[in-house]
Amino acid sequence: QVQLVESGGGLVQAGGSLRLACVASGGLFSKYGMGWFRQAPGKEREFIGGIASGGATSYDDSVKGRFIVSRDNAKNTMYLQMNSLKPEDTAAYFCARAREALVYWSPAAYTDWGQGTQVTVSS
Repeated sequence: QVQLVESGGGLVQAGGSLRLACVASGGLFSKYGMGWFRQAPGKEREFIGGIASGGATSYDDSVKGRFIVSRDNAKNTMYLQMNSLKPEDTAAYFCARAREALVYWSPAAYTDWGQGTQVTVSS
């Protein structure tokens, strides 16, 4: 059983940046794809980006060019660098571990989830 803990959320003005981190413990971090999701009040949880075990990344169009996902397998940590933040990026952000090495868009493909960290972007 792996445990995932997110950190780095907070309040930021539009146009600003934040970096989220997701630390994994209790599992073989390097062998699995990892994803970032977000969920705003009243909306479904949505995939925003992820990184496969081999390092290939995938992004939703809404964040492409603004957000960067990376991982440091030596530290069992995945990062989400968020730049040019917009008020519509306001949500709870979750990291998740996929069933296998690749990245998937569906939350159903992920077996372990963090507790989430809140990101609020003011206009």
